[in-house]
Amino acid sequence: MSDPSQDIVPAAAPTTADLVEMLNAETREDAARILGGLPAAEAVDALDQPQFEAAADVVALLPRARAAALLTDMADDRATDLLRDMEEADRAEIMAAIAPEIQASLKVLLTYPRGTAAGMMTTEYVWVPEAATVSETLAHIRKVERTRETIYAIYVLSARRTLVAAVPLRRLIAAEPYELVAGLAKRHDPITVSPETDREEVASIISRHDLLAVPVVDRVGHLLGIVTVDDVIDAIVAESTEDIQKFGGVDVSKEPYLQTGFGQAIRKRAGWLSILFISEMLTASAMQYFQDELQRAMVLTLFIPLIMSSGGNSGSQATSLLIRALALDQVRLKDWWRVALRELPTGLVLGALLGLLGVARIAVWQLCGFFDYGPHWPLVATTVCLGLIGIVTFGSLAGSMLPFLLQRVGFDPASASAPFVATLVDVTGLIIYFGVAFMVLSGTML
Repeated sequence: MSDPSQDIVPAAAPTTADLVEMLNAETREDAARILGGLPAAEAVDALDQPQFEAAADVVALLPRARAAALLTDMADDRATDLLRDMEEADRAEIMAAIAPEIQASLKVLLTYPRGTAAGMMTTEYVWVPEAATVSETLAHIRKVERTRETIYAIYVLSARRTLVAAVPLRRLIAAEPYELVAGLAKRHDPITVSPETDREEVASIISRHDLLAVPVVDRVGHLLGIVTVDDVIDAIVAESTEDIQKFGGVDVSKEPYLQTGFGQAIRKRAGWLSILFISEMLTASAMQYFQDELQRAMVLTLFIPLIMSSGGNSGSQATSLLIRALALDQVRLKDWWRVALRELPTGLVLGALLGLLGVARIAVWQLCGFFDYGPHWPLVATTVCLGLIGIVTFGSLAGSMLPFLLQRVGFDPASASAPFVATLVDVTGLIIYFGVAFMVLSGTML
């Protein structure tokens, strides 16, 4: 008879991702208690994960000595992010408990804005002097490996600490031990970014040149740190989240949806919603202006939702395409006229397509007896067709030009572009629609 104990399979130890997911589900106090009881290495691994949503608040609840020890063992860039998200009093107390040399490095990183290359770089890189050989460099890597976040490349510095070359680790491993590391570089003019470079531009450079890390240098070429591809991915996710929220007319929120308080949710959404509501009042004003036409041709009101939604949809399409193109640097501010020349015929063709569908719908309903649009239904169909052409064309132009306008005045192009386009097209769409109706139906229904 078999031993029942042999059939018991030991539970697998939770991964770092599992631990972070569990901590996210706890209150901040409980998460701090759990984190405080973990071995230091496991706690550091959890805190190093950007998915740990309330990491800064949790660390602030730990005893100061424990918090300082964990931040000291973390990657510099991640530790800086946590310190930046803390209340000033908590940050000062924890910084005071950190060793002076680590404290100095973190203070330097805290001076850089979050959305820049320097704000997301790490100072934990491997460098060697110009005279270093491959064997000497490999020995150095073995010595410092545990104190470095990642080792994607070896950076060769001059006697004045200026960057000379960046050597991929793969080339270093494949080289002869006696070779100079500086001679292994593919190019002696390494690709770099400045401390102020925007994180989207950093992501574009890493993607364009197929890099795992990019050096950050000052004006005279001193190496300040490196931005790694995993940091860029985290930045892209954060940027995309912000853009999506802004695109819908919501103030940016760092809290997960289910952890956002009711009052905070109202504040995040009420501002833009109120602004858009006030803007939509112009739609009511436009309809009041055309109230006589509406009373004489009530059939026109049947197509107002169709007309307005078509214009808003075309504008939202154009806005989405342009915001993405601007983010990827596919178009620049100076290209606005090229975009306009492209969107004008596009809007005309799309409007004509929808106009023909509208005519077909009116004709089928009239001829099949589903609805009687009156003796002048061909003129009504013509009005709808021409109205759609004008409104969809305007929507495409407005939707493509609004991101340029927002960027020109210093705003993020994603800021409420879609709601603004919809509001703008609603108002102008009514004016275009009734203007076309007055020209087509004048002398008959109007």
